[in-house]
Amino acid sequence: MPRLPIRVYQESVAATPRCRDNRAMAAEAPHIDLNAQPGHAIRRLHQIAVGIFLQETAAHGITPVQYAALQAVHNEPGLDQRSLAGRIAQDTSTTAGVVERLQARGWLRREPDPADRRVRRLTLTEAGRALLAQVVPDMQRAQARILAPLDAAEQVQFMALLQRLVQHNNAHSRAPAEPRRRGGAAARVRQSRP
Repeated sequence: MPRLPIRVYQESVAATPRCRDNRAMAAEAPHIDLNAQPGHAIRRLHQIAVGIFLQETAAHGITPVQYAALQAVHNEPGLDQRSLAGRIAQDTSTTAGVVERLQARGWLRREPDPADRRVRRLTLTEAGRALLAQVVPDMQRAQARILAPLDAAEQVQFMALLQRLVQHNNAHSRAPAEPRRRGGAAARVRQSRP
């Protein structure tokens, strides 16, 4: 697969006419090579990543977002649903649906917080822990397939650059990721218990 050097993107941008009058711009839109646009390439890579994930995890019938939710709750037992949304960078409505589906499949449990009955704490069930243990090797194979066209050094560089872009642009997301707080959910649960 040919790699597009950054200069292809830069040349595409340089060739785009700059116009202060939006009406004149609307009259004749410039020819833009979609494949040279970072947003288009990132969207395509996301489609590819989801496709590879679904191929590798087909036996388990789990989506990338469901996996992320299970992994986040495994990493922070007792996490509340709103915090889960922040950890996996999903809006709270989408996260509520994901949690409901995971609970219906018997992989996740929601329990009231002893300190605040309005808050629901999330934990994996035995079935959820067993599923996660089975899914992780498949997920890791998917990640390796996604990065396979790059050599080891390029993989490290790509991930560093990707993380920099994500972190720098996090605030522009419709559902920004929220970092884990010190002490985590389990510490908050322990502190709230008598």
